[in-house]
Amino acid sequence: TLNPKPLAPKGISASLGCSPTSAEVASYLDKHDKLRHLREKFLVPRIADLPPSDLSLVDGTKDCIYLVGNSLGLQPKMARKYLDEELEKWAKMGVHGHEKGLRPWAWAENTIENLMANIVGAKTEEVALMNGLTVNLHLLLLSFYKPTATRHKILLEDKAFPSDHVSKEQLVPGEETLRTEDILEVIEKEGDSIAVVMFSGVQYYTGQLFNMAAITEAGHRKGCYVGFDCAHAAGNVELRLHDWGVDFACWCSYKYLNSGAGGIAGAFVHEKHKDTIKPALLGWWGHDLNTRFQAKSELLSGVSGFRLSNQPILLICPLQASLEVFHMTSMQAIRRKSLLLTGYLEYLIQHYYSEDPNQPHKPHVRIITPLDPEQRGCQLSLCFSVPIRKIFEEIQKRGVTCDMREPSVLRITPVPLYNSFSDVHRFIETLGLANCYTRMLDGSVL
Repeated sequence: TLNPKPLAPKGISASLGCSPTSAEVASYLDKHDKLRHLREKFLVPRIADLPPSDLSLVDGTKDCIYLVGNSLGLQPKMARKYLDEELEKWAKMGVHGHEKGLRPWAWAENTIENLMANIVGAKTEEVALMNGLTVNLHLLLLSFYKPTATRHKILLEDKAFPSDHVSKEQLVPGEETLRTEDILEVIEKEGDSIAVVMFSGVQYYTGQLFNMAAITEAGHRKGCYVGFDCAHAAGNVELRLHDWGVDFACWCSYKYLNSGAGGIAGAFVHEKHKDTIKPALLGWWGHDLNTRFQAKSELLSGVSGFRLSNQPILLICPLQASLEVFHMTSMQAIRRKSLLLTGYLEYLIQHYYSEDPNQPHKPHVRIITPLDPEQRGCQLSLCFSVPIRKIFEEIQKRGVTCDMREPSVLRITPVPLYNSFSDVHRFIETLGLANCYTRMLDGSVL
């Protein structure tokens, strides 16, 4: 069993005869990383190619420190090849490309839905690749939200991502994260009036991983449908949508699934609903391929019936390239590395930037993501005790790509498919350099 706790570097450093914060520890962890070869399947931007980089401060020939896979994943190397194949087919075959070639356009998405199903813990027939996340969320809620005079509420977490806000019974415990017992208590107390429990799998701001199995069970016990927005969960953590009995779910694919900006999204409807839950809006692509062009075509059962129109082949190609990389390993192996990688980041942050009770006025960093590794994915949200814009600008100049949420939060996301332990160490090193520079400017930094 791997120990993702932040004490692990101490044991390694003792055997190496170096400090736990030494780059030697990162190199050792990289050398023994069984997934390190997967980084070669992606294109990592060079520092020189990033617009904010200041080449007077940093070597532009190096790979950037890319820690923003929670916003946009890196490009799989095979994406360009697959796109070129389809552009070439279009040029040479024209309309015949719908039924010919390596990925016939009329059913191209169906050929990779099994790969997606493996990632989210579903049966292939429970998954559809279609539309964008918000469109799929609307389509699913139109069918699963069946308000009555007594059961008409939708429960979701406060400060959910804007696409999730429909109507809600808010949970505001006065903390950055939500305790599972508080969520379950609200479901038990208000469940008779709740039509749909609609939660994130992983909360976008804090990085908290919700106990989806417990929430699903609690919702069902009170007669509610339970759905999840898995935008920050798919490809990040282990999901078992089918086994947990989740009613419906949807997710985008451009974050941890690396399909490119605006990539095609995914939807899940549990097989138990395939004959009872029907789409509220119909499209011709939700009908059987053999009768799709006929006046009386047959609606497909389950999630397949929710398809509206033919999927863009140019969006299928990069997603296929990414899903094939996932298929080279397993979500279990990805998760094992993730626990260590993010645990290493946690260790270094706490070592250098923890609050010091003996120096109460000294600026510091507080991790608002749960410290329990089982309650988070890759991401750590770092809350700085001082405004961070200047620090953010300085680390960007030095080749770090991450996400800032003003006034005080950086979201740092080491992705196990392509990030290394050395990436994490370089980030901490760069943060220190930026901190020193900013201190010279105004004296109000870490």
